[in-house]
Amino acid sequence: MTIEIDDTDRAILRALSRDASLSAGQIGRRLGLSQPATWRRIKRLREAGVISGTRLLLDREKLGFGVTVFLGIKLATKGRISLEDFERAVTAIPEVQTVEHILGLYDYRLRIVARDLSDFERVLRRRIMTLPGAGQVEANVVLSEERLPGPLG
Repeated sequence: MTIEIDDTDRAILRALSRDASLSAGQIGRRLGLSQPATWRRIKRLREAGVISGTRLLLDREKLGFGVTVFLGIKLATKGRISLEDFERAVTAIPEVQTVEHILGLYDYRLRIVARDLSDFERVLRRRIMTLPGAGQVEANVVLSEERLPGPLG
């Protein structure tokens, strides 16, 4: 379902993307709309699939995960293993935060969190490298991360 999104809808989406816990009344007050009008717009955006859920962002460092690594993986035996088998196995690893099937030098890009570099090495050796079809890997350790504005500014 495709819907028209106007400037007010964009303002609502920006507010929710910064703080998804805001109520329709709080957003409406910021934008000069009534609570019912804001609620109807949010409901319409949800029903159209523009808003597909609400996420809780956790502070990985405060939870003890001080290292984030992007890992490129090239499958060793493309013809012998199905992509679904690899994806099913890799998504079962709790330290793997995202799995992206990509075009380029590598077949997959993973975002992995670990307590420290030795913990990452353990995850790499015992969990990632034992995956069905896992071949060449390249690790990029994240030194710092900044939140950039999304497509709505």
